[in-house]
Amino acid sequence: MPTFLWESIAFGPIHSRRLGQSLGVNLLPTDVKICSFDCLYCECGWTLEKRLTAREFYEVSTVLQAIEHKLQECKNAGTPVDSITFSGNGEPTLHPYFDQIIDGLIPLRDKYYPHAVISCLSNATQLMRPEVCSALKRIENPILKLDAGNQEMLNLINGPVVSVDIQQIVKELCTFNGNVIIQTMFLSGEKDGVAFDNSQEPNFGQWLDFIQKIQPKKVMIYSLDRETPASQLHQFDKAQLEVIATSVRALGIPTETY
Repeated sequence: MPTFLWESIAFGPIHSRRLGQSLGVNLLPTDVKICSFDCLYCECGWTLEKRLTAREFYEVSTVLQAIEHKLQECKNAGTPVDSITFSGNGEPTLHPYFDQIIDGLIPLRDKYYPHAVISCLSNATQLMRPEVCSALKRIENPILKLDAGNQEMLNLINGPVVSVDIQQIVKELCTFNGNVIIQTMFLSGEKDGVAFDNSQEPNFGQWLDFIQKIQPKKVMIYSLDRETPASQLHQFDKAQLEVIATSVRALGIPTETY
């Protein structure tokens, strides 16, 4: 099983297909993936730790010190930073003080790289926590996952380890009033003998309806790029992704494919 875990709080910058020179921030333990999803395609491997509060998280001060040290290092070396990006070993918004970290990071960004954006790659499962939702609305790039158009497809692809209601997630995404980026992984394959393809009906039409309702400032459509924990998954090529993107652009929503 492929497993890739970041070994520090702040890492990079690395070149991102979507974000340019991205300075990564990992708020999660370095020895295990902590996530509310168990996605078939996750580069960090399967979610083996199901008790999401069982692990200790980094102190807020420790996180901010690590980020500032990395920002100073980059600044002194003349290294460009386009985005400070929360990603790491699972779901970053599971950190119990995610909102305090955002509040502490904004002035650090303004001090060292005022033109950089703050991004967060999130699966959107914690939007029902008001402090998380509010924090994500305070950054430039809340990039939130929506891989499915119905509960059945979400359960199949994303394998939630907590109770997740796709309708509730979409309801919360609508409260961003357009200041949100939706990222969707398109793929096909098989899980436990069940074949799936999230670009096909009825899932695709339902997903498109969600996108129209959310009215994000951008949709990021991508497919498999790295080794996956599940076998029997199939990548979409650029032409297939562009066909999907055409349907989104017809709604008047900017769409990029990767």
